Amino acid sequence: MKIYKPTTASRRGMTGIDFSQLTKKKAEKNLLKYIKRSVGRGNSGRITVRHKGGGVKKLYRIIEFSQTKMDMPAKVIALEYDPNRTAFIALIEYTDKQKQYIIAPQGLKVNDEIIFSKKAPLTIGNRTQLKNVPVGSMVYNVELEPGKGGKVVRGAGTAAQVLAQEEIYTNLKMPSTEIRKFNGECFASIGMVSNPENRFYTLGKAGKSRLKGRRPHVRGSAMNPVDHPHGGGEGRQPIGLKYPKTPWGKHALGVKTRKRKKWSNKLIISRRTK
Repeated sequence: MKIYKPTTASRRGMTGIDFSQLTKKKAEKNLLKYIKRSVGRGNSGRITVRHKGGGVKKLYRIIEFSQTKMDMPAKVIALEYDPNRTAFIALIEYTDKQKQYIIAPQGLKVNDEIIFSKKAPLTIGNRTQLKNVPVGSMVYNVELEPGKGGKVVRGAGTAAQVLAQEEIYTNLKMPSTEIRKFNGECFASIGMVSNPENRFYTLGKAGKSRLKGRRPHVRGSAMNPVDHPHGGGEGRQPIGLKYPKTPWGKHALGVKTRKRKKWSNKLIISRRTK
């Protein structure tokens, strides 16, 4: 974590990410592509997610979330920053000279060797099937369905813990504290995602938020009654409602949004506690 000196009012309390552990190089040109930003608009062109727009131009890094190169050792040649995600990424090179980006685990270093295999050694960065991971181990970038690529546990500093091996399923405790069954044939990477200090990152000023593409978020209680259910009143007033509402009158807090008959409900052993 990088802490700035309070040379200005906006610098006071500002913290940043420590990039000293990353490799000083430009991103791999063959693994970059331009993606047009939707800036909160759906396929009809209307704003479906508010408070998005602007931001610094950035190119997307093509990340390998699956395991296209099995049983072939790869060498870590660089650790890099990715503006599209909270975790750091690692550039790896296989013995056939092909390069890929992967999500970098905490503790991975340049010149380390990793491998994707059904029975890979249990070292940081290796990718193997869940049924071969011992109880108590930490994993990340986990597949929901075999062969479909990692879909969950990809954020900075996150990891899932293997709790049990039962027949064809592996029980994992997710970062949200939910305990869930995964098919043992699914692949997962060993370790914890890099940049765990990201949760303590403080922007410090509104301008830095705008650079990330976030537009100002106005409180509903500061609006007029015509604009928001919380609006109105002389001076500063409470919302005057039994429960907070969205601008469209729906419940804003404490509402379960998961479908009751969702097929994956049978795989959830214990719901999240936070």
